[in-house]
Amino acid sequence: MTLYRLDPPNDLVAPTLVAAFDSWIDAGGASSTAAGQLADGGEIVVEFDGDLLFDYRSRRPTLEIVNGRLAELTWPSLTVRRTRIAGRDVLILAGAEPDFRWREFAAAVVEVAQQLGIGLWISLGAIPAAVPHTRSTYILGSTSQPGLLLGDVQPGPAGVLRVPSAAISVLEHAIGQAGIPAIGYYAQVPHYISGPYPAAAVELLRAVGRHLGTEVPIAALSDEAKELNARLDAAAALEETTRTYVQRLEAMVDEERLPAGDDLIADIERFLRDRGGETPDRS
Repeated sequence: MTLYRLDPPNDLVAPTLVAAFDSWIDAGGASSTAAGQLADGGEIVVEFDGDLLFDYRSRRPTLEIVNGRLAELTWPSLTVRRTRIAGRDVLILAGAEPDFRWREFAAAVVEVAQQLGIGLWISLGAIPAAVPHTRSTYILGSTSQPGLLLGDVQPGPAGVLRVPSAAISVLEHAIGQAGIPAIGYYAQVPHYISGPYPAAAVELLRAVGRHLGTEVPIAALSDEAKELNARLDAAAALEETTRTYVQRLEAMVDEERLPAGDDLIADIERFLRDRGGETPDRS
């Protein structure tokens, strides 16, 4: 049973495919926000079968009830939309991260990319990190071959890092193995941010824009980022514990160093405890 329905345009020329999922590697909703802005109003060219990919008990459809009447269901979805930016074709794969069939899904995405003649794959993600909101958003990069990352983004972190994979990384790896140039941009989001973090979405869009040779519109998101930073600054100014913690993160970033793992965990535990939050599981 096929995982997708494809309605291929016949006039694509080496398009770029940008991918982002609503998942645990979407801290602050930054990558899905960036992808949503890119795809806004774009026509659907690929639609994946949600019944085969999602566990509706973990990603339940949204039910709209109007005056006691069950009016509408909105199901989690995964689509590829086509848009044009500065005269270039851009395809955006976005939606909820699949619960099932990751290997089949990766094979299907590779098949779609080959059929559509994708010239470059760009993964977008966002990860919580020990960074302050008062500094510019730092972007980590991944790449299937040297020389693909643009700007001052470096592949990293250095050395060997073993972490639980996200579906977006499974796809990026499969695309690179299939011979299609693949890169990833992953924004670091302050771990104490519990809601949307538009500043990270702005930096991800700037990274995509460098590959498209144009500036992607970010004015609205930039305004949201400034407003959020002003609120965070005000909150820190009112509470000494928060202000001290942010200052320590600033010092680490300015000195381009990270604390030892145990020290960082202890700091996070202390920070959460002082604010009345839950402490992380250290097991």
